[in-house]
Amino acid sequence: MKKSLGSPQRLLAGLALLFPAFCAPALAAESYPSRPITLVVPFAAGGGTDSIARDMARTLADKLGQAVVVENRGGGGGSIGAGLVANARPDGYTLLFATSTFVTNAAAGISTTYDVRKSFAPIAMLGRGPLFVVTAKDLKLSSIADLRKRAAQPDADLNFCSAGNGSINHLAGELFKQKANVVMTHVPYKGSGPATVDLLAGRVQVFFATVPTILSQVRDQRVDLLAVTGKTRSPLFPDTPTVAEAGVPDFDITTWWGVLAPAGTPPDIVGRLNQAINAAASDTLVRDRLQHEGAQAISGSPEDFGQALSAELALWRGVVQQSGMALD
Repeated sequence: MKKSLGSPQRLLAGLALLFPAFCAPALAAESYPSRPITLVVPFAAGGGTDSIARDMARTLADKLGQAVVVENRGGGGGSIGAGLVANARPDGYTLLFATSTFVTNAAAGISTTYDVRKSFAPIAMLGRGPLFVVTAKDLKLSSIADLRKRAAQPDADLNFCSAGNGSINHLAGELFKQKANVVMTHVPYKGSGPATVDLLAGRVQVFFATVPTILSQVRDQRVDLLAVTGKTRSPLFPDTPTVAEAGVPDFDITTWWGVLAPAGTPPDIVGRLNQAINAAASDTLVRDRLQHEGAQAISGSPEDFGQALSAELALWRGVVQQSGMALD
């Protein structure tokens, strides 16, 4: 009778005694995760991104069989939290919950301690959603055509606000200026909260806002919703046109949420996380949260996410170059 060779785990353990350098990554992936995972959210607690991240963490923990702990590291437009992850051990236990600002900051030349292309391993993008083009009530505008007409007036002196230089709100506004051929002055804030407060007070006029930031104000009719920036209309407001439908061709801008690991994370661990995040994104809790925030759950490979990051970086760098903006 032939002797059993034992389980794959025991075989790997035996080989590791003879070839430790060869077998260590395989053993790490085989046992991963063996302890809690930290999911760094590079924004303050309580916002829309934080809510999505916490639902993702809860669902991801169920998929992986280990706790996933959310750690908020706000500041620097997301760069502080991203820098922490970039410098973490590449073992799959410290992950970044990123948004579009991760790429727009880089495109705008915001100074960081990391390289968005070299310092991270993309794992999965889990959702995309449009921005809302909203205006202060005292402007009394109801359409993109109204906005363009107002901007064309000699004394218009229009401005648009953002969560900060290099944010998705900022660069979406710059792209709109270029494609719609309008003049508006950018007014940066330290976060979407202060920008929204001044928009409601009429101190700024236009905001290319993420849905979680402005949804309650739109529903309460405290601002005017002119259009959505994606390719299709938002199911939250199906009567509101897209910017392209409103007369600005080829305008298709969305914000996204995704998870990245430090560069050098073993491919087997990246693959395990990708499968778990894709499964979590299709789970009712995460899917419903994304829909509540005006977004749609998506899934794909790490390569898909990496290609999307490269495409967006090229897009936003082109917008920055055409605008001639100097932020530093």
